Formats: sequence, C-alpha cells, structure tokens
Amino acid sequence: MALVRQSAEDLLIEARAERLHLRLQEQARFALEHRAGTGEVNSWKRSLLVFLTDLVDAGLGHVEVLLEHQLPHSPKRVDAVLCGTHPRSDGGEPSYVLVELKQWSAAEMVAADVVRVDYYADPVLHPAEQVRSYCEYLVDSTPALAESPHAVHGVAYLHNARTSGVATLGQYRPSDLGQLFTADDKADLLKHLRSLLDVRGERDAARKAADDFLSFRHGPTKPLLDLAAKEIEEREQFVLLDEQRVAFQVVNQAVRRARAARTQTVVVVLGGPGSGKSVIALSLMGSLSRQGREVHHATGSRAFTNTMRQISSRREKRLKNLFKFFNNYTTSEQRGLDVLLCDEAHRIRETSVTRFTGREQRARARPQVNELIDAAWVPVFLLDENQTVKPGEMGSLAEIREAAHALGCQVEVVPLEGQFRCGGSATFDDWVARLLGLDRRPPAPWSELASPLDEEFTVSSAASPQALEHWLLEKQRQHEGTARVAAGFCWRWSNPVETPEGMALVRDVQIGDWQRPWNAKPGKRVPEAPESHYWASDERGFHQVGCIYTAQGFEYDWAGVIFGPDLVRRGDRWVPRREYSHDTDVKKAGELHFGALIRNTYKVLLTRGMRGVCVHSTDPETQEFLDSMVR
Repeated sequence: MALVRQSAEDLLIEARAERLHLRLQEQARFALEHRAGTGEVNSWKRSLLVFLTDLVDAGLGHVEVLLEHQLPHSPKRVDAVLCGTHPRSDGGEPSYVLVELKQWSAAEMVAADVVRVDYYADPVLHPAEQVRSYCEYLVDSTPALAESPHAVHGVAYLHNARTSGVATLGQYRPSDLGQLFTADDKADLLKHLRSLLDVRGERDAARKAADDFLSFRHGPTKPLLDLAAKEIEEREQFVLLDEQRVAFQVVNQAVRRARAARTQTVVVVLGGPGSGKSVIALSLMGSLSRQGREVHHATGSRAFTNTMRQISSRREKRLKNLFKFFNNYTTSEQRGLDVLLCDEAHRIRETSVTRFTGREQRARARPQVNELIDAAWVPVFLLDENQTVKPGEMGSLAEIREAAHALGCQVEVVPLEGQFRCGGSATFDDWVARLLGLDRRPPAPWSELASPLDEEFTVSSAASPQALEHWLLEKQRQHEGTARVAAGFCWRWSNPVETPEGMALVRDVQIGDWQRPWNAKPGKRVPEAPESHYWASDERGFHQVGCIYTAQGFEYDWAGVIFGPDLVRRGDRWVPRREYSHDTDVKKAGELHFGALIRNTYKVLLTRGMRGVCVHSTDPETQEFLDSMVR
C-alpha cells in the first residue's frame, strides 16, 4: 500500500505547487490514521522536490512512483518505489527501484553498518543497508519477485550531503540492492537509474508495472522457507514426545485438509510453562518450511520475538522476516498464509490498537484474535491461560474458540501434560499454583509434595536479597549454567542517566542497602548491559533485575524471585496491594482482575528456572510464610 501513486512528472507538478507534502499528510491521516509530525512533513516537502526534479531531468518523468509504500506484514515504509521497465529486456520486463531519501549533510560510520548523525541521539542504520534490507524483505515476502529477484534494486540518496561530509559512509560495500549516492554523485545516480529504468518506456507500461507491484500476493517465498528448514534442522534436533508429537501431527493434518478441501482449522495447544510449546512451534517451522508451506511465527512479546529472530538468523539474517508480532496482521490478505504459529498466545490483546492509532481507525478496529485467524488457513495458538499479566490481554481457550466458531472455523484442542522446565517436575508447577492460590487446594510445603522424582529441582528461600544473590552465584559456581534475579514491578523504572563514564542504568530496585538496576528499557542502549530483549539470554543480564516483560517466555537454570510489597501474605490469604505497583497498565485493572494479574506475574517469574528457584519477600510476614513453604 502506498500513500500516493502517480507519474514522476505529475508528482513534480504537485511538489512545485507545494501541494504534494499536504496530500501525503492527508493520506497518512486517512489511510494509516497517522498524524505526520512537522519534521516528517518538512522532509517530504524538501526531499521530494529535489528527487522528482532529478528524475524528470533524467528523462524518467513517465515512471510510476509509489510514495511511502508500506512493506507487507510490517509497519516499515519505503520513501519511494519507482516502477517501470528494464532497458535491457526485450519483452518490457518490469523493473522496480526502492529509494530512501535523507536530508543529512554530515554522518560518520561507527560500525559495519551503523552511522552516527548529529541530530539523532542514537546511532542509526547506514542508509544503503536500510534500503538493502527493505529490498531483501520485499523479495523474501513476495513469491512473484522471488522468481525474478533481479527486477528489484535499491538506492539511498543523500541529496543534501557532499561526499566530504559523509566520507566514512563510503566504507560500506554496495550491492544491487543497496547503493549510496550524495549530491556530488548526482550524475552517477541518474546514470544508474537510467540503467535500471528505460527512458524510452511507455507510460502505460510503467502503470502496468505499478499495478502488478501493488497486486502481488505476499507470503514467505520458497527460497526463504528452504533457508528456514535448513537452519532449524542444522541448529537443533527437536525430539517431540507424547502430546507434543500429537500437536505436531494435528497441525500437519489440518494443513493437508486445508489444501485438499479448502477448510480452515484453528488449532489450540494448551500447556503450562515448560511444556514444550515453543519447541513445537519451531519444529513446525522447520517441517512446514521443508514442505514449501507459507508459515510465520508471531508473538505479542517484543523481547521474545526479537530473541527468536536473533537465535534463528545468526547465520542467515533474512530468516528474521519470518518472526512477527501479533499486530502485524491488521491489513493482511485473508488466508494469505498456510500456517500462522501464534506463540505465547496468552499475550493476544483485545485489538491491535496502540496509543499511536487514530480515532477513525480505533472505531474500525477488529478483535486481534480475528485478525490472526483470518491471516492463515491453519492458525495455531500455543497458550498458557495462567500467564496473562497485563490488562487488555485476552488469550484464553474460550475466547479463541468463540472467535473461531464465529468465523466458521473448525477447532481442535491439544492439551500438553508434560513439564520440561523446572527439572521436569510437574510437582513444582502444582506447588506454585497452590502457593499463589491459583489452585483450589491449599498451599503445602515443598518437602511434603516433592517425591524422589523431583530431586533434580531445588527450591529454597533467602532471608535477604544479598543471600538470594549469593545462592545464585554459588549454584553457578558449583553446577555452572545461567542465573537471573527477577522481581515484581514494585519500583520505578528510570531512564539511563549520563555519568562521567557514559550512560548508566539507575539502581532503582532498593531493598535496605542492596541496590540493583532494572534491566535496560527497550530502545535504551547502555554500555555493559544487554538490550532489554536479550536480558535473559545475555550473560551480562545477571547484574540487573528482570521484570515480568523481559522474563516471560524465557528460561534460565537458576531463578531468583523477589516478592515485592504488591503481593503480601496476611493470615491464610494473599493480599494484592495496588498502591505498591509501579506497572501503570496493571494498576488500571479492576480489583479482582488486578489480584489475578499480580498472581500470574509471580507464577511466571517462579517458573523460569530449569534447575532451581530461590525466593525472597520484602515483607517479613510474607517471608515467614515462604520459609514455611520451602523447608
């Protein structure tokens, strides 16, 4: 989808009359419910006049131009896509050039594909790498283009920059998908564009190329699926047991049935923490990719999705395009995928509306679960109903089943009974549920419930956060493995601050004289600390306290859990205390809902450990209760 489409010649008339930027602003408000800021509007006004003038001067006024074209299944937009025919093709083969425009006058290379620009606080991607990745993403997401990848090209144009002002950017190795040009290179840019777009081409041919481009069906391409199958197969050998194997087969049968009888089936895989839901998802990714099926993996967790992208694309960066977010399917083609694997489905929200969504689009918003179901012939929801930790999350079997039936889909449910986290101890899962009042049975000491089969898993308590941290370090020293401290969201979460040594995290979590920072905020990079997405997987994460939003979905060997004052034990019951929570979203929940969310939060934190857990409470009465439960 593009905000504006017209020939370069006609768009130049609009730009010279100072109408084009206003038209884009209006279209953004109407089509995207996006209120363009002053900076974005001024960028359109200045960059497009220069670029369109250059296009017309190069004899390419007939070329069809798509402005602000949104990539499929992505919020990213390309500044311009030029649609025409290739000059060296006999049959008028289409040619497409993606263009990124920058007003920079100075920039400096700071890493392989990262640059620093004065008026940005943080480093940004090299513009040639940016447009290269857009081209690659488009080809990987468009089967028709994958069959003729040489039809797609990319250029970045720094029309305000002299070569001397961006000299270090020339260290980037260019390719057909990403080349950089400055104001000094204008003649080279125009020559390059004329080598890709026929100056003798007909306007009707350019229009047809644009029509074809906008009508392409989008989904993972065969080359990308082949890569996914090879990478997943080589990197991991997943062994599926019992109900895991049943879930795997149920999905494959539903895919075959969809292909043969055009029947849409929703599969729900129900399982607690550590029951192997994500292993099933990755096994299906590999198997379905080998079959050439069009498959995406999606979650509602930024940390979880980014980690999956990092793990799966260490050797092949393109594979990250298969890992999406739940809100990427608002405008997707109906049943455009064979399978959509919705991992962590308890994170499904009521709608895909965000704080950036405009009023009109809010009014038209559909339930997010409906968008996910409509996106594939076989939507698969991998779900733990007791991991909903935030208001607006509505992933439950009842709600998914109701939505599926309303949309005319068959529903198949596969419950998982096993426990592959927490030392394989299903007893520990029961102990946690009883401890937190999520089970009708009363709490019981671990020693009374644990059998010899549970001896692989260690449960302990610590009288202080220092003792808890010492316990984790000792476990690491004696048995190796990873360890993390996580806590309830009971302390403020500050932005990093400037110090003489550089940016640093603030030690917000203070218990007596013990002080530690939270994990880094999303998008806030700090030296010597992992980005928030990788707190659970990066060894440097031990030095920060994790919150629910960075811990959920992950596992580590040894878990330290600090109960804050938002949940305390009084007599024979738990008392949730809203006034001690620093989670602004959770605090808005109703009284009963607030208590359930807080209990679910601690359930998630307690079940991250593969080999053991140690607990501590800042409240003396609660600590006494915890001590009695782990003796």
